[in-house]
Amino acid sequence: MKLFDVYPLYNVTPVSAKGIEVTDDKGSTYLDFYGGHAVISIGHSHPHYVNRLKNQLDKIGFYSNSIQNPLQHKLAEKLGELSQCEDYNLFMCNSGAEANENALKLASFHTGKSKVIAFKNGFHGRTSAAVATTDNPSINAPINQQQKVTFLELNNFEAFQSAIQSDDHCAVIIETIQGIGGLDEPTTEFIQFVAEKSKEKGIVLIADEIQCGFGRSGKFFAFQHHNIQPDIISMAKGMGNGFPVGGILIHESFKASYGLLGTTFGGNHLACAATLAVLEVLENENLIPNADELGNYFKEKTAEIPQVKRVKGRGLMLGLEFDFEVGELRKSLIFNQRLFTGGAKNKHLLRVLPALNITKEHIDLFFEALKVELQ
Repeated sequence: MKLFDVYPLYNVTPVSAKGIEVTDDKGSTYLDFYGGHAVISIGHSHPHYVNRLKNQLDKIGFYSNSIQNPLQHKLAEKLGELSQCEDYNLFMCNSGAEANENALKLASFHTGKSKVIAFKNGFHGRTSAAVATTDNPSINAPINQQQKVTFLELNNFEAFQSAIQSDDHCAVIIETIQGIGGLDEPTTEFIQFVAEKSKEKGIVLIADEIQCGFGRSGKFFAFQHHNIQPDIISMAKGMGNGFPVGGILIHESFKASYGLLGTTFGGNHLACAATLAVLEVLENENLIPNADELGNYFKEKTAEIPQVKRVKGRGLMLGLEFDFEVGELRKSLIFNQRLFTGGAKNKHLLRVLPALNITKEHIDLFFEALKVELQ
């Protein structure tokens, strides 16, 4: 049997990793400034994370959601405390796509409506409704295209005001910082306008924090830069530091009922242990302030690179925009400089998504490598 060939692969085979360093099967070490799509939030093989998972596995790794799992309650309490979202309830699942799928489903249940407003260049996942709200026709099969989605330009007040006049939308879904699309952001004025108008019309506001949440932007959630309160917050990526975890925070104004949402693997014992470990490391090592500080340092360092036309993003969710496509630059950084970075739908953008416990010295190494490859 062969693998279904859907991924273009670099010829690198990692076999171990620690902190920001990844080692391949030939013994070469790479600096990881991409974290597997922003998944590695507290560094590879963080000792607290590894110990928590090992200890949990020695006790119980999984049972279904038909029994009591105190770890879920402990996680909800810790998550509410650190995020300052105590007036939300937690539902756990397994991925970002599943988180957004449940958020959209819940919005439709809540309003009795089915149409969704999403934004161009957004990415919300590859499952049914989530992929329909993703602005990429090439990954939307005919079965997904049955969903009713209105795509708008980000930061277009008039278009949003016009769209909500139809009175048939259940939800607005928005990335507070776009990931794959290229790190574009709603302005504070726009996202506050969206929040206000959505509330007036009874439309559920979903903040997609899959990639920008849990401290990556320099705040626990990126929407907290804008002083709004979403109805539902979707989470995944760095939530489990590599363990497949997703979830949604649902405002307590939503009424739960048995069978409304469900999952087999979501919220299992290992998933809870992984997420608790991430939260504990974020808190104990002050990694959210570190992300904010190092994001500013990174932006200062870009002044040394005249080829950079624009710096995008916040905290340690960053992009360097050039006047050329960066595909070959990414390859040369991997194979010449042993350094991983990311791309985007914007082919001129080099994405930088390292673990939140990197140092200024790591950033200096990044820019030294970049200078060499841009000579």
